[in-house]
Amino acid sequence: MSTTGALPHRALIPLVVPPVTLEGHGVRLEPLRPEHAGALASLCEDTVFEFTVQVLRTQADLERYITVALEAEARGTEQPFLIRNQETGEPLGTTRYMTISRHDRTLEIGNTWLARAAWRTRANTGCKFLLLRHAFETLQVMRVQLKTDQRNARSRAAIERIGAKFEGILRHHMLVRDGVVRDTAYYSILDTEWPGVKAGLEERLGRG
Repeated sequence: MSTTGALPHRALIPLVVPPVTLEGHGVRLEPLRPEHAGALASLCEDTVFEFTVQVLRTQADLERYITVALEAEARGTEQPFLIRNQETGEPLGTTRYMTISRHDRTLEIGNTWLARAAWRTRANTGCKFLLLRHAFETLQVMRVQLKTDQRNARSRAAIERIGAKFEGILRHHMLVRDGVVRDTAYYSILDTEWPGVKAGLEERLGRG
């Protein structure tokens, strides 16, 4: 952006992210709840969590995972979803809005994991489209952030295919399981970029 032009302005209205169900393009996103733990546990394989902060293996793991997510939901900083196959109702994984900033009208899409059976399908693209459309067109956010382990080539390629802009690497960003030091790749989409990103996603989903 030129430094000589006027700075952009946005309405100073606090962001509110109420529970919602989103559906289309082969997936259904519904509010994550404790009763989903058993079905999600059946999807857990170590390969699914190769680059995630934590590994989920058992129903007890999923129960704790959901409890933490719902505590964040109660604080207003996250909105977690269960991902289902739109046609069969079969659970496929989870995703969420997170790092929600009421004042700045920004949020992150993250903590997404899908069962291996959903890999190389349009499930992830469908989820991202629904979440981005709701964020920009209903919630009127200014910026959506996405991030992943810099080593996770599959995740980075998927984020880039969506149309997100690479912002850089946050070095030694966090300690993950077993004390591994993780560098994190950051991406974002701005409200001004959304129309072009939306058109690209609709084209991809239409071909799919």
